[in-house]
Amino acid sequence: MLLLTPKHWKDYELIDCGNFEKLERFGKYILSRPEPQALWNKKMSEAEWKKLYNAKYVREKGRDGILLNTEKGRWITKSNMPENWFISYQYKEMNLQFRLALTSFGHIGVFPEQAENWDYIYDCLLPNKNQKPKVLNLFAYTGGASLAACSAGAEVVHVDSVKQTINWSNLNKEASGLDGIRWVVEDAMKFVKREVKRGNKYSGIIMDPPAYGRGPDGEKWVLETGINELVKLCSEMFLDDHSFFIINLYSMGLSAQILQNLISCYFPLTNSEMGELFIPSKTGYNLPLGTFLRFKK
Repeated sequence: MLLLTPKHWKDYELIDCGNFEKLERFGKYILSRPEPQALWNKKMSEAEWKKLYNAKYVREKGRDGILLNTEKGRWITKSNMPENWFISYQYKEMNLQFRLALTSFGHIGVFPEQAENWDYIYDCLLPNKNQKPKVLNLFAYTGGASLAACSAGAEVVHVDSVKQTINWSNLNKEASGLDGIRWVVEDAMKFVKREVKRGNKYSGIIMDPPAYGRGPDGEKWVLETGINELVKLCSEMFLDDHSFFIINLYSMGLSAQILQNLISCYFPLTNSEMGELFIPSKTGYNLPLGTFLRFKK
């Protein structure tokens, strides 16, 4: 069981976390956002947080103080906070650019802990760069993993069910000076079933499935009931040589051991790593941000 954290961020840091919130720096701007896993107390005072942050995301609450909707809220911004801005991430010869923005659901366009997987993707693909390996990225969000694969010479198929997210990913690709990503706005399960029928194969498969989701045509995704079939289908598209597989889970309560049991039903795990991704705060806490399993052949 591994505990892994990104080691090459310059434009990101976790300043403090606790009382179900986290204080983070993205480039020049500091944000306060909800964090359900931060059950402990903050090390810094509320006054210190308020002095530091440029924007704070607040969940919707009723008159009795109870959350009305855990998916919606609003940003409280100071006068110097822009609507969007860019940050960069460098590792070896990889130089990625991300456009960030304050969204209505609290996300800003990047999951910083995933940089550990971006490095892994880059290192897996680079030795075979001239062969243009094909990589599939499912539930791909704003495309950090897609950009990493593309930087290492891969031809990437980027699948997400939200068109606005695909458009956002394309902005990141253009800002990073990359080419070679095919955008697919579709339900992940539907796309994978069709790829299996077509006989298409991939040297790399990446997936970040949410707990719940909806496809563009109303398809319903529930992690616990859908993940077994999805992994099975992916195993039928997976090339056995010079290849890699990565799965991340953010759902609280689903351990890395569950991932190992599931993936081992369809893949031999002779060169696998599993565990938790985390980010250390400047105040001394380690914030867990999901489980992962990955392997390469």
